[in-house]
Amino acid sequence: MPIGDLAPELAVLLTAVAVLLAAMALPQRRHGWCAALAAIGLVAAMTIAVGQAGARHLTFSGTYALDGGTTWARLAIPGLTILCIGMSPRWFATDRRHGEFYAMLLFSALGAMAMAGAADLMQLVMGVLLSSVTGYVLVGYHREWEISLEAAMKYFLLGALANALLVIGVALVMGMAGSTDYAALSGAIPDNAMALTGLTLILMGLFFKLGAAPVHAWVPDVAEGAPVPAAVFVTVVPKLAGAVALYRLVMLAPGADALPLLFALVAAATMTLGNLCALWQDDVRRLLGWSSLSQTGYALMAVAVAGVVPEALPALLAFMSVYGIANVIAFAAVAELRGRTALSDYRGLMRTQPGLVAALTLAFLSFVGIPPLAGFLGKFALFTATLDAGLGWLAVVAVANTVLSLAYYLRVIGPAVFAPSEGAVETLGGSARASLWGALALLLAATVLWAPAWSALATALLP
Repeated sequence: MPIGDLAPELAVLLTAVAVLLAAMALPQRRHGWCAALAAIGLVAAMTIAVGQAGARHLTFSGTYALDGGTTWARLAIPGLTILCIGMSPRWFATDRRHGEFYAMLLFSALGAMAMAGAADLMQLVMGVLLSSVTGYVLVGYHREWEISLEAAMKYFLLGALANALLVIGVALVMGMAGSTDYAALSGAIPDNAMALTGLTLILMGLFFKLGAAPVHAWVPDVAEGAPVPAAVFVTVVPKLAGAVALYRLVMLAPGADALPLLFALVAAATMTLGNLCALWQDDVRRLLGWSSLSQTGYALMAVAVAGVVPEALPALLAFMSVYGIANVIAFAAVAELRGRTALSDYRGLMRTQPGLVAALTLAFLSFVGIPPLAGFLGKFALFTATLDAGLGWLAVVAVANTVLSLAYYLRVIGPAVFAPSEGAVETLGGSARASLWGALALLLAATVLWAPAWSALATALLP
């Protein structure tokens, strides 16, 4: 058990403990220091991960994978978490437990990293549970706001059910196959009712982390009710980890003829439901929640062709990276507006906050997949992989949903650009604004540097 193999995860763990101790010792007015400490620890973890890039083997008795997927998660998860941290100091400035929020973020990020690198079902369960339990705390952090408590309760109840099903599924698969190790399970899961039931329950648990149908009901409520830094974290980071974990699991599964159709149907249902429900939203945060659901549907297209098309995994990683960055931009814009979420609050905003509207517009256009933005390139990779696998009907459904999504994004951008100004608005500023511009810079860099980024992701193979 070489400890050095888990150095990035250990860096996050030790930083989380240090942040928690600092939050206990520092006065509330100094809790902003905890944000800086958390960001430094995440940068250190990313630096170590870069040094370990290129590894492709199993470690810790085959329970943890060091490969391209894990390396991507070790960079994407801490990187996006840093942007979420940047939104937090001024947002929680009056919260007495402000500093502890960063410890919860780090523990949740650690659970996501563990989930993405899991090569054993028990390791997967540990990662999912750590990510989920801390996620409940993050969502309900505004303890005196009824909407936040309602969102946390819905997230907790649905999560408790999904995680219980996950554990039961692991028990069934282990009982039927005699192991929880992915290497031992590969091609060895019995094709019987008990094993397939167990596998289905595990998939349901991972669908919950992705926010996919039919365990999606928490997504819009969390997007609307959680503190903005927590909302963007929970709707992005667990999805990234869940996508990689689901891809790994599919590579082990029996029933090769049935699984692609199952995932294709779930992908079509998820993207269609998300887009249709987003059409009628008058709250921007809730609209972003349903939009997040639709993006999950697109990501599942890559899972549907896992193991069939070599470009499926690079397409999944590329799309999820761009989605995560664009979602951070959208929620950072909401944070910058001090949580204003009614559509009427965005009328004429171009006159008073042109930079913010421009950033939000680029994020929405990236969601839609308008060229030449990185969102278009990510979707193009997904569509190409889907067509190469012979799922042309799914690509047609995805294109139709993409056109449909433009309607509700324009409901926000149209009035913001063309309506008369409603007057000056107060903004949050500080590090929240820095997170907005940092995420925008990443989106533009991904657009310009897509070719080398795609070449790097193309090597992100699993053991």
